[in-house]
Amino acid sequence: AALTVRFLTRRFIGEYGDMEFIYSHTLTVDGREILFHIWDVPSSQADDGSSEEKRIQWADSFVLVYSICDRASFNILPLKIQFIKAAKEGQSQEKVPIVIVGNKRDLHHQRVVSSEEGRLLALSLDCGFYEVSAAE
Repeated sequence: AALTVRFLTRRFIGEYGDMEFIYSHTLTVDGREILFHIWDVPSSQADDGSSEEKRIQWADSFVLVYSICDRASFNILPLKIQFIKAAKEGQSQEKVPIVIVGNKRDLHHQRVVSSEEGRLLALSLDCGFYEVSAAE
């Protein structure tokens, strides 16, 4: 989760509009260096079917971030996850790693999506779940 938060921070503290970025980061896990490439795509750009398909084929795992203060960002998750699973798991029998992340936990007074809703959605779609605050 710490790695996720580090990259989420760049995305959500200073909004940069509809640009997309690829971040690279090396992490040592069990004595092995692992190079991560993270393709950060704003939701507004993820709607083009052919571009989205290209991104899905490029990635090995997925972190879908919604705002706990924005119901619409939460409501699109099931469709996005079904699209990802159909594209990735249709080609192989391996389960694709997907994590749902509720962001802006520090703005609890503006919360419209409960933690329980996030957990239940993740459970029903067989995904991981975290709530974070990139501002913290």
